[in-house]
Amino acid sequence: MRDNSSAVTMNRLSISQITASLAMLLLGTGGALMMGAHPLHIALPILAGVVVLIITSGDAGLRPADPPLAAPPEQIDFTAHPDFPSLLEGISDPLMLVEKGRIARANRAAMRLLGAHIEGEDARIAIRHPAAAERLASTAPLAEPIMIELVGLGTRDQRWQMRVAPVGAVATMRRLVHLVDHSGTHAAERMRVDFVANASHELRTPLAGILGFIETLADPELGKDVETRQRFLKIMDGEARRMQRLIDDLISLSRIEAEKYRTPDSAVDLSELVAEVVGVFRSSHGDRGRDVEMEIAPSLAPVLGDRAQLSQLIHNLIGNSVKYGRPGTPIRVTLSEGSSGMARLCVADEGEGIGPDHLPRLTERFYRVDSGRSRAMGGTGLGLAIVKHIVERHRGRLDIASTLGKGTSITVLLPPPADETPGRMDEKKRPSALSRTMS
Repeated sequence: MRDNSSAVTMNRLSISQITASLAMLLLGTGGALMMGAHPLHIALPILAGVVVLIITSGDAGLRPADPPLAAPPEQIDFTAHPDFPSLLEGISDPLMLVEKGRIARANRAAMRLLGAHIEGEDARIAIRHPAAAERLASTAPLAEPIMIELVGLGTRDQRWQMRVAPVGAVATMRRLVHLVDHSGTHAAERMRVDFVANASHELRTPLAGILGFIETLADPELGKDVETRQRFLKIMDGEARRMQRLIDDLISLSRIEAEKYRTPDSAVDLSELVAEVVGVFRSSHGDRGRDVEMEIAPSLAPVLGDRAQLSQLIHNLIGNSVKYGRPGTPIRVTLSEGSSGMARLCVADEGEGIGPDHLPRLTERFYRVDSGRSRAMGGTGLGLAIVKHIVERHRGRLDIASTLGKGTSITVLLPPPADETPGRMDEKKRPSALSRTMS
């Protein structure tokens, strides 16, 4: 109806234009004759004008009608497009199209998470979660996408954010379900909160002790007792030094984490560094320091690393054994060639050992197997956390093995420089194995 009315209007406009043009042509012709023009000179322009009018009037009737209107966007079924499956697979997160409560389409990520059988299955059975089932079973139209937090989908500790968005017309009841794994983000946030809480506690405890002793010494009567004053000052000195060690470790850990993704680029003679650190312990830790034994294989290749951080790593490993190994028992420091040309550093002690339930958490910040004993030994709870981050920055491997009643062994594997052949250096640069062994 709309197309016909448009065509009629267009033809009427063309006829009126033709009539006006003919009238103007006749008036012009009459005027020319009255002014004495020859009829032959007027006939040719008139003929040309008539031909032009005939052509334009015929063209007006042949003008195309308006193109048909495209279908409204809400009526386009993009899921029927042949590229729709490729679009689903192009998204690495689990993605599903739910129609009338059943999963019509699912990408491979969703099948790996929920099972290869989920297409055609009831969405509430595929996603077995109360909050998800309630939303997926509802047939009420969605005005906008909704977000739902799911805990325990896949594995017990995994956390997912489920986004449900309407697709197409309301009558089709189709919904696009997108699952995003937020487990890493949640774990990082929990670690941050725990770290702040633990750091505050570790600093508050010695600070409270120092303030209490200061108040006591400020008392005119109690401050006169020389023996009491000296005892309190000694305790305050120990607490202050403990706070200083904690702050130093926190700054060190922060610096290592800031450089985590910058690979060290210096070749470090690990044999020389281990001998240097062992010498420091043997000369500065009394009888317990003399329990440190060292064995270094000859002709070891250097490692690509940060010398200061590797020195800190060795200090922390040997220091742990000195603190927690049984007095009078040996602490064995061994440096040898591991697999693939890697340097293998092992520090082993003989002590009470660590239970298997504690081993996975030893490298967590402020985690202690025995908090009271650790604080009494002057530990900050950050030693092995620092070791772990140094090993990660050096693209190495860390392994902790322990047996209750026998002792603990910590092994670090560090890669050689890329341009070094695995396992060999100039023999002139290395002392013999005998000169590198202390007992």
